[in-house]
Amino acid sequence: MTTERREKASSITRVLEIIQAISCSERPPSPAELSIMLDIPKPSIHRLLQQLEREGFVQTNMRGNLVPANRMHDIALGVLHTTHFKAIRQAILQKLANEVGETCGISLPNGIDMIYFDRVQTNWPLQINLQTGSHTPIWCTASGKLYLSTLSKRRRQRLVNNMNLERHAKNTITDPIDLERALTEIEKQDLGIDNEEFIDGMAAIAVPIRNEDGQLHACLFTHAPVFRSSLDDLLKFEPQLRRAARDLEALMKEG
Repeated sequence: MTTERREKASSITRVLEIIQAISCSERPPSPAELSIMLDIPKPSIHRLLQQLEREGFVQTNMRGNLVPANRMHDIALGVLHTTHFKAIRQAILQKLANEVGETCGISLPNGIDMIYFDRVQTNWPLQINLQTGSHTPIWCTASGKLYLSTLSKRRRQRLVNNMNLERHAKNTITDPIDLERALTEIEKQDLGIDNEEFIDGMAAIAVPIRNEDGQLHACLFTHAPVFRSSLDDLLKFEPQLRRAARDLEALMKEG
């Protein structure tokens, strides 16, 4: 291998290491921390980070630390959408939807939104139509509140205090103190609930899908019109949701 090819291969490896470190970090790292963590000289890491930022893979937050940008999110979603996993994932969701009798799906945290990543609907004539790819607010959905409950109390409170807790439905919690109280209870139960907080006439529950480190990776949810399935009705299917979440976790490990 020529010197030029070795240097090119080394640069590609470094870029991938940087992307991995930023995407897996519990808190946004600084360029200096990445330099030490990855043993990359400061001039080199600054040059690589500038290129990654120009290309839309990483971005700098207000404190000058590094977080994933849109193209990195697109890569993550693309990997999850691969055909190898899709058939089994859909089979797990379909089995759960048949048991619950209502729409079931998976959502992913994305900033102050949750993204509807995948879902299986039942055959009821009346459906609550939230398409795959929809963005929903984290403060008034079962999945979003579950995600918030997994954050450290300090980070959660700073986030809640700086969000515009817009009212979406009659039961939306718009007071930060009341929301923190609800999130504390969700943290204890490890179960997200939405009792007509996002959409009037809709109830939902959500359980976590965790990675190998025990961190929340995604949320498995079910939702329904309350005239057909109330929140209490959906809560009866918590064991089935947790079993399906374990099956999805096992599928992730296979990858």
